[in-house]
Amino acid sequence: MRINADFSLAATIGVEEQEWIHSPENGVDRIMLDRIGLEVARATSIVRYAPNSSFPWHEHALGEEFLVLDGVFSDEHGDYPQGSYVRNPPGSGHIPRSERGCRILVKLRQFDPTDLKQFSVDTADEDVWPAVALDTITKLHLHSFESERVEMWRIPQATSASELAPLGGLELFVVQGSVRVDQCQFAANSWLRFPPGARSDLYAGEDTLLWVKSGHLPIGN
Repeated sequence: MRINADFSLAATIGVEEQEWIHSPENGVDRIMLDRIGLEVARATSIVRYAPNSSFPWHEHALGEEFLVLDGVFSDEHGDYPQGSYVRNPPGSGHIPRSERGCRILVKLRQFDPTDLKQFSVDTADEDVWPAVALDTITKLHLHSFESERVEMWRIPQATSASELAPLGGLELFVVQGSVRVDQCQFAANSWLRFPPGARSDLYAGEDTLLWVKSGHLPIGN
């Protein structure tokens, strides 16, 4: 299976416009954003857990990272409420579940094999955000390794920015609010990916929260 698998091309998906696809486990559904492979795949997805649903224990041989979009995600390591960013490195494993239901943005099999730090950040905690002027973009650093960088951006209403995708590309997910990119409007739950060298003009007409990842895409297909 190949979905948005040519990383030299831009890709955008409005999640609200997509149909949920059943996973092998009852109560766990997915929207596939990019994918190379079948059930074991290099993948970026939105995964929805119904209340009291779970997935069997499995190992993430090439790593997993996710952002909890709503609800509470749980495993044997803890409970992760909305806003939690979690990295599970290569070789880690768990039994994911949700008592109340949740949605997560998840990326699988995309770690550098030597990036072995396991951690979580509660981005809903105001204390983890840097103090900056209210009328500027606030960037919360989540993780960096080699060229890869992961951040959350708070963009105030009526703010513009211009971004150049670095070597390794640029990926955005609109968590809250909306953003206009090169004259196209993207509401909350939109996913955008830009290849290296692409320049994008961003404008937020309302207070907007973005998940931003850069420098991580493979070169070529």
